[in-house]
Amino acid sequence: MVYNNMDFCLFDWFTLDIKVVALLIASGIIVGIINTLAGGGSIITMTMLAALGLDIHVANGTNRVVVLMQNLTATLTFLKKGLLNLRDGALLSIPVIVGNIIGSMVATTIDEKIFKICFGVVLVLILLYILFDNHRTIKDGHKLKIKPHHYLLFLAIGFYGGYIYIGIGYMILAITLWSMKMDIVTANAIKGFVIFVATPFSLLIFILNDQVEYSFGIIHGIGNIIGSFFASHYAIGWGKGFIKCFTAVIVLICFADLLGLISLHDIFYTLLGIEE
Repeated sequence: MVYNNMDFCLFDWFTLDIKVVALLIASGIIVGIINTLAGGGSIITMTMLAALGLDIHVANGTNRVVVLMQNLTATLTFLKKGLLNLRDGALLSIPVIVGNIIGSMVATTIDEKIFKICFGVVLVLILLYILFDNHRTIKDGHKLKIKPHHYLLFLAIGFYGGYIYIGIGYMILAITLWSMKMDIVTANAIKGFVIFVATPFSLLIFILNDQVEYSFGIIHGIGNIIGSFFASHYAIGWGKGFIKCFTAVIVLICFADLLGLISLHDIFYTLLGIEE
């Protein structure tokens, strides 16, 4: 059985195999933990959705549902704690929204082979980042300084986020920490808010092109929220090193699947006992 976007309607939960639901929630928890403590967890989401039978474009669109749910949770948390400056976040969100719309329009029409090549390049770059990150420490207390070129950088980030999204958190943190001199807490608050505000525009583009599987996205997103909550309250003690090593292993597995060295589709369906 191969799932596709036409098999489901919004909140049509009962058409999903209970084992698929369990996989979506369990993987969502893992993604939530990774994204909260490090980043790049959407690699798992994209690879898993494709392995479950979704077209790569539908997987890309469905991932936006998960992204929206996760960053809504993060934004509400930062607001509740008084750590988010809405004015600064709004200013940086404008170029990201514009870039997101353009990137999403490109993503919905581009050839699947080209998209997979881009996906593979992103996997390699994220793996290199994980392996060679110099663990630079940023001290607290820096004030936000937005310069004209920052808007151009966030426009480019928005385009990338609309196109493929994976690893966008690393890009935002790199600019906000190293170029804009934010402290790590402010940078994470801005990151979550900017992604949350821009994602609905990207999601709308995919919806208009019938490239969103709501059931998969919402169920996986629920797991994501659980993982984020667990990470922020308990898993933080595991340390950044453990999370980065774990993420590196996941990236290698996903890359092997993309190259055809292994088939996560066959592995998932065998483990779930689902006949195609």
